[in-house]
Amino acid sequence: MTAWQQITFTYPWVLLLLLLLPVLFWLHRLKLKKGAPAWRVPFDYDAPKLPRDFRAKLSWIPTMLRIGALALLIVVLARPRGNLGLVESTKEVVDMQLAIDVSLSMLAKDFQPNRLEVSKSLAADFIQKRPDDRMGLVVFSGESFTQCPMTTDHRVLLNRLEALSIDNDMKQGTAIGLGLAKAVARLSNSEAKSKVVILLTDGVNNTGQISPLTAAQMARTFGIRVYAIGVGKKGMALSPVGYDFFGQLRYGMAPVEIDEELLTDIAQQTGGAYFRATNQASLKEVFKEIDRLEKTKIQITEYQKQPDIFWPFLLLASALLGLEWLLRLTLWNSLSL
Repeated sequence: MTAWQQITFTYPWVLLLLLLLPVLFWLHRLKLKKGAPAWRVPFDYDAPKLPRDFRAKLSWIPTMLRIGALALLIVVLARPRGNLGLVESTKEVVDMQLAIDVSLSMLAKDFQPNRLEVSKSLAADFIQKRPDDRMGLVVFSGESFTQCPMTTDHRVLLNRLEALSIDNDMKQGTAIGLGLAKAVARLSNSEAKSKVVILLTDGVNNTGQISPLTAAQMARTFGIRVYAIGVGKKGMALSPVGYDFFGQLRYGMAPVEIDEELLTDIAQQTGGAYFRATNQASLKEVFKEIDRLEKTKIQITEYQKQPDIFWPFLLLASALLGLEWLLRLTLWNSLSL
């Protein structure tokens, strides 16, 4: 259905002015009957003219052109536009939560420029490749927060992801259990058949009131699969080791400690999988693998907003006024109109 078939008006009350147009036409004809003085345009234009009697009989033409243009301008002022339509469609989607570790160790430089920035970049690519999924973002270090609630508006999600940084005001540590539990809670009311948490961390659970395995049991209860990703090279990596006198981070070589046994257990308990990413290329492959997740069909209602359509009315009104001016200048330039 086109916009022309479904025209609405932003200011429909303006259309009441159309009721005045017949009155204006009647007043004009009444004026002609009373013998109003002739009107000439102030131009000495020697144009061919129709016989005066014939022009008098057709003197209503310029007037109707002007009234028609006025009618169109009133329509323009009412702001015509297409309807805000609802379109229902069935799409393959997954309800998904990203749970990303933002502890200080995510600034380690075994990934360039660091683990967090690479993780953000590849997570953004992953989100953009799944435009129909409902996604949310949870972050955790020594505590956990919802950075973005579940949404299909991926522009909002990507903005929140882009703004993600290490917050020195957050409690430090790695509370994997809290991060996973927060993500599970966000998915607990989902009606989708496929519910997934992507848990990305570079450390060992060392704080938090909820153990990772308890959070994994919660996920299994709600039918949520957990795909766990351990980020960090094997061996030693240039990592933050403290702050200097000026409050700037100091870096030094430190061992990369990822509790792969725990992350594997979490993934297996929930029917997911564990992946180890030791560099940017392998992390990219991990996201590609997760992209092959099972999808489920749900009914989605989308709003389709039609554009403003006042321009054709405005252009036609301008054309009518131009034609009316041209006729008055030439064929009817000595009649009272």
